[in-house]
Amino acid sequence: MVKLTKIYTRGGDKGDTSLGSGERVPKFALRVAAYGTVDEANAALGLARLHTEGEADAMLSRIQNDLFDLGADLCTPETGGEKAHGALRIVPAQVDRLEAEIDAMNAELAPLTSFILPGGSAAAAHLHVARTVARRAERQMVELSRHEAINEAAIRYINRLSDHLFVLARRCNGNGAADVLWVPGQNRQT
Repeated sequence: MVKLTKIYTRGGDKGDTSLGSGERVPKFALRVAAYGTVDEANAALGLARLHTEGEADAMLSRIQNDLFDLGADLCTPETGGEKAHGALRIVPAQVDRLEAEIDAMNAELAPLTSFILPGGSAAAAHLHVARTVARRAERQMVELSRHEAINEAAIRYINRLSDHLFVLARRCNGNGAADVLWVPGQNRQT
């Protein structure tokens, strides 16, 4: 269990921060940006949850907890010595759960006939914001993986998460009935 008794440490006042391994890195390091963006996605989900209830809210609660797991995973490099061996990592079962939830929700939705514009209900709009932040986190994680070892399950998790949020947004839009469809070229002048 984590116990925080002091919120500020002054350790980052010069622009560096500590990773889970104890290594000090610049706050602009790609690893820090990646787990910071995961945190941003989590905050966006917190807003979405103000507009959800029941099963949708329960899914988002589990996902928010998973995102803290993902942040912890990213915060401790796999090559972080002794601390890396006991580090919290995303596991395939977390990815499997997202896939099962996506499949169950998608089975109830009508097939898409167009791309969807973010919006519809308040819940769906917030989920689309969270989805785009998750995609940004994924891009940062993939870029990081080109330079440093990254847990493969972590990358699969963030990839599935954006798909999950897309399908859940449709579900929150009355199973797609309130989706806002893109009309290509609708406002072009002739």
